[in-house]
Amino acid sequence: MAEISEDQLRQKARDLLSEVDPAEATQYEFRGAQFDRGLSRVDFPEGKGGLGLSPKAQTVVDEELRKGSRYWHDLNVNPIGIGMGAPTVLAHGTEEMHHRLLRPLYTGEEIWCQMFSEPGAGSDVAGLASRAELDGDEWVVNGQKVWTSLAHRSRWGMLVARTDPDAPKHRGLTYFVLDMTLPGVEVRPLYQITGEAEFNEIFLNEVRIPDSMRLGERGQGWNVAITTLMNERVALGGGVPERGSGLIGILVSAWERLRDEADGRDPASCQVLRDRVVRLWTEAEVLRLTNWRARTLSSAGTPGPEGSVGKAVSAELNQRIYECLIDVMGSEAMLFPQGYPMSRPDQSGSASYRDPSPVKGFLRSRANTIEGGTSEVMRNILGERVLGLPKDPGVDKNTPWSEIPRN
Repeated sequence: MAEISEDQLRQKARDLLSEVDPAEATQYEFRGAQFDRGLSRVDFPEGKGGLGLSPKAQTVVDEELRKGSRYWHDLNVNPIGIGMGAPTVLAHGTEEMHHRLLRPLYTGEEIWCQMFSEPGAGSDVAGLASRAELDGDEWVVNGQKVWTSLAHRSRWGMLVARTDPDAPKHRGLTYFVLDMTLPGVEVRPLYQITGEAEFNEIFLNEVRIPDSMRLGERGQGWNVAITTLMNERVALGGGVPERGSGLIGILVSAWERLRDEADGRDPASCQVLRDRVVRLWTEAEVLRLTNWRARTLSSAGTPGPEGSVGKAVSAELNQRIYECLIDVMGSEAMLFPQGYPMSRPDQSGSASYRDPSPVKGFLRSRANTIEGGTSEVMRNILGERVLGLPKDPGVDKNTPWSEIPRN
């Protein structure tokens, strides 16, 4: 499709709002119509939710749609599917996969999860032990995955399994799209400090996956996984909110209430808190502008390692903002009104800044520097792939996985 102007793109979004009233339509109806008009991911090809435009054009569409009476944010609808699954399927899947999976993924009718980490292979994803063996035109999978967000609600899982144990660990992997309703898939909850089981562990027992649901070539699963991981870092750290909005806006509002209420606090301590709030607001604005610049300069395709910048900085900044918010709240922050329900939430990141409880958000934020790649892993990626620093010694790079000692 030929490049269209910003005014034309805005008109397309306005036409969608006029033809499908978001106040009357369901999430599935509205987002389905958005997908059909190429306005869900404008950088995707025509007929697959996009218009073949630059990724930065999506901000124009989103800005117009926010003017509607209702707006469903991708991270609330299907964060893993939209942020990571869709670009991976588009880059490595067949045409049949594109037409079967992309639309219900975007509408939220089919939730996705990511099945990489294992009890014995967390940060070292390439060291995973789950096995997949070919039997006719099906793969028989056995193993265990852990820290799997939304697995209890997911229809599809992005699964990496070992198909050649005699190859070096990075070269013996294959990537599959797993139907979570298949026999042999067992999902168990993992309860967090918030009292919720947003994460899960998954046991795979003789699960049979059709070869038609393989993404990429046999033994090339690591290359496909890189597509997912790079998009994951962008999805977790690359958002461009409005200035002063989100969590930093909540902190500023809390500080203003503290400033306006004479609660007997020592003026010097209030001055210290004010300085912290101003410093955090500045950091949040720098991160917002950095992410905006990255999005503006990005092109269609697999993101590069620069996405690790946004992920690492946003995770640590998020924790510091919550810590300051708790200090601003004072003794009120010692209470956790929700208690510990030991429940399984419907959405990933249910204790994000959209959650009404800052205390719950503070507890949930402790996972930010672990999930989606630890801060230590992010720094390694940036040091090696962006700054060109020497890699850590890799003694098992060319060793067959089956010969690597394991505890």
